[in-house]
Formats: sequence, C-alpha cells, structure tokens
Amino acid sequence: MVKKQLIMEKALELFAKQGFEATSVQQITTHCGISKGSFYLSFKSKDELIIALIDYFLMQITSDVDYKVKNTSAGEELLYKFFFSTFTSLQKHTNFAKILLKEPTQRFNEELLLKFKEYDHLIEQVILSMVERIYGNEINETKYDLIFCIKGFLKIYSELFLFHDFTIDLHLLTQSLVEKTNILATHTTVAFISPEIFQMYDQPLNEEIRKHHILDILDKIIDEFEDSIEKESLQLLKQELIEPSLSRAIVKGLLENIRERNECKLVSYLLRRYYEIES
Repeated sequence: MVKKQLIMEKALELFAKQGFEATSVQQITTHCGISKGSFYLSFKSKDELIIALIDYFLMQITSDVDYKVKNTSAGEELLYKFFFSTFTSLQKHTNFAKILLKEPTQRFNEELLLKFKEYDHLIEQVILSMVERIYGNEINETKYDLIFCIKGFLKIYSELFLFHDFTIDLHLLTQSLVEKTNILATHTTVAFISPEIFQMYDQPLNEEIRKHHILDILDKIIDEFEDSIEKESLQLLKQELIEPSLSRAIVKGLLENIRERNECKLVSYLLRRYYEIES
C-alpha cells in the first residue's frame, strides 16, 4: 500500500473514534507504524490530511455516479442507476460524513468551499447530461428546474443516512425517486430557472484554478511512487498540463496507465474531465 493511502486509512480509523481535534499527528503515526518525518513527507499538517480525506470522499461519490451514468443507456434504467449508485456510494462513506458533520472546519473553509464548488459543478453536469439523454427536447423549458429538484432529492434523502440509524431499502428509495422525477419531468410546465440563471449559478472553477488544483495533486502523488509506468505516466501528464504537446490519443493512453491505481483515481477523473475524455 502506498504510504499516503495508509496514513489516510489509519487516520480515518482514529478520527472515527476520537474526532479530528482530539487526534494528534503523533497518534496517527503510532497507529500507522511510521515516524513523524514520514508523515510530513506526505502531508504538511493534519489539516491537509483532513482536506485530502474530504477530497477522496467527494471524488468517490462523484466518479462512481459519473461512471454509472456514462455507461448506462438512456431510459428509466439510467435514472434508476443514477439514484441507486449515488445513495450506495453515500451509504459506503456515511461514517466519514458523520465525522465531518460533527467537527468544526472553519480553519480551512476557503479551500473546502473551492472543493465543494468544483464537485457541485461536476455533479450538476452529470445530471444535465442524464436528463437531456432521458427526456430530450420535451423538457427544454424546464430541464434546469428539474436539475435543481434532483439535487434537492439527493440532499434531503441523504439526511436519512446521516442523521438516522435504521436500515434503508435502497431499491425502494430509488424507485420512489425515479417516479417523482418522472412526474416532475412530465407535468412541470412553469419554469423558474432560466438558462442564464443556471449558467451564472453553475460557473465552474476557471481553467487556471482547475489546472493548479490538478498540478498540486500530481505533485503529491508522483513523490509517492517508485519508478514505474504509472510514475512515468504521471510525470508526462504533469508536463502536458504545463506545456501541451501530446496528441489526445497519447493523453488518453497515459490516463489508462494510471486509472486502476486507487491513489490515482481522483487525478485520473479530474484529468478526464479537464480534457473531456470519456471513461
């Protein structure tokens, strides 16, 4: 296991028991069986570790849902797969989400807001693609309202996972939301969210900020790898971001080289979105 991944997994075990504030770097390194020096080679601080965990949590949900949507044919099954995969992924990461809700995060709010904004934009683009494929031109006037309604369903029903401890029938929940979404898509006639409002609301991070974010992740990952095809691919992808020179086919091939490594999943996903390369 790559050292950075080990630290994240072991730290999460401690955070679950003690919370962020009560867990020290010394406790984390002892739990991992590494020195403090080794910890600081991977993370500058405990706050950076927490940000990395949040990033990983958001990436897992977003990339899982995006993959399901892109690899399911249009129709009611697509809507079902979207809701089911979203709540399955949320259920898998519920414990971490509960820890996050309990803890004060004011000291790194600015960085968190940027991350939440980026992931919110990504999930809205997934939903937009999905509703256009399912309903086509029939909902041109109301599709942006439908996107907001679907996001509302996700937010409201996620509270069942975060604030209650009873067993949830994911199949029944998904069926219920598919029915509700279809009713809204079919019968809504009055639009509130115009294309202009949606465009203003759904502004992605500008290209320079996105590029800087990806380069920062690449720098951290590259140092973790021994010499390998994955490390060479990461270095070439970093160079391509700084000085573009490679063909689209080569970039796609480099992304294929890293996509199976867990520690590369986030940067692989972000680069595919950045270069608009399908999964």
